[in-house]
Amino acid sequence: MTFKTARAFSCAVSFLLMMTGACRTAEGQAQPKLSVETLTVTTNDGRNVTVNAELARSETEKTTGLMFRRTLADGDGMLFIWKTDRVLSFWMKNTLIPLSIAYIDRNGIIREIHDMKSGQLNTVQSFRSVRYALEVPLGWFGRAGIGVNDTISLPKEHGR
Repeated sequence: MTFKTARAFSCAVSFLLMMTGACRTAEGQAQPKLSVETLTVTTNDGRNVTVNAELARSETEKTTGLMFRRTLADGDGMLFIWKTDRVLSFWMKNTLIPLSIAYIDRNGIIREIHDMKSGQLNTVQSFRSVRYALEVPLGWFGRAGIGVNDTISLPKEHGR
């Protein structure tokens, strides 16, 4: 293959990757583009706060989570979804940004909020069975005035 042909091929592959929305992790693995839904948290004092959440449904999506991401803006996050209630456990292996996590029950009520340091290998486990976990930038829940017992709207196919 000539240099010109190799360069054209490389450009074509790059273009296809951009068009499919795939991105590469630090280890070279392709990360699928997840669907994003705007969820609304209703606080106990009646305010509504929105969060743009990527929806992690499959085991691969939940296992990869926010690994290798270098940034996550306030108001953005990832919602991990299970079909049944269970005690959840998260760690921060290969996660480059510090996060806060909310454990949410099947009715959309935030039951717990925990902070997690980047690269932390010990797990942060829910104290009770829940169905969802929402990861956001470290401290965002507090900055947004969101706390335990606030209610979050659930994705359409999982809503109350």
